[in-house]
Amino acid sequence: MKRGRLITLEGGEGTGKSTQVRRLASWISGKYEVEVKVTREPGGAPGAEAIRELLIAGATDRWDPGTEALLHVAARREHVLRTIRPALAAGRWVISDRFFDSTRAYQGLAQGAGLEFVDGIGRLAIGTLRPDLTFILDLPIGMGLARAESRGTTNRYERMGEAFHERLRRAFLTIASEEADRIRVVDASGSEDDVAGLLESEVLLRWPIP
Repeated sequence: MKRGRLITLEGGEGTGKSTQVRRLASWISGKYEVEVKVTREPGGAPGAEAIRELLIAGATDRWDPGTEALLHVAARREHVLRTIRPALAAGRWVISDRFFDSTRAYQGLAQGAGLEFVDGIGRLAIGTLRPDLTFILDLPIGMGLARAESRGTTNRYERMGEAFHERLRRAFLTIASEEADRIRVVDASGSEDDVAGLLESEVLLRWPIP
């Protein structure tokens, strides 16, 4: 049986990742006639979902950046072992709302834990696993934070302030520039349909249908 494919969506707050994950999964399952597993981080497995609550709730300064990165890696290990690897081994495609690039951007660069530290501990969770394709949804931070606030409640990361979110946006773009073969930056300022069309076009370029 052929191994499935892993696609990850990354980006700052309010960029529409969750919506686009669902749309892309539905489109891929029909277009490629494959089973698609939708998942998220932090979370995606029972233990990881418990850790998620520790990360998204509470004061913005609740955790030291290094401690926070360790919590994300612990959640990711559960996610990879219990959800992602079994799905890929069964031939399913997996689409995840966030993966290791978020830890690199948020804790490694924007919060200052450092990429050397984050990448070192990150290997404990993922080993040699890498996404086959990663999308970074990019949006001016004012637009993204306004979208997040319009949902009615904000999580811990959404409350971290504009200076943090500016650093975060730059961090994601820096990461994208270093792995152009894997990562595609997508303008998320258009309509939901426009963004979905951009993602679908990139998938077809990567995996043409005969």
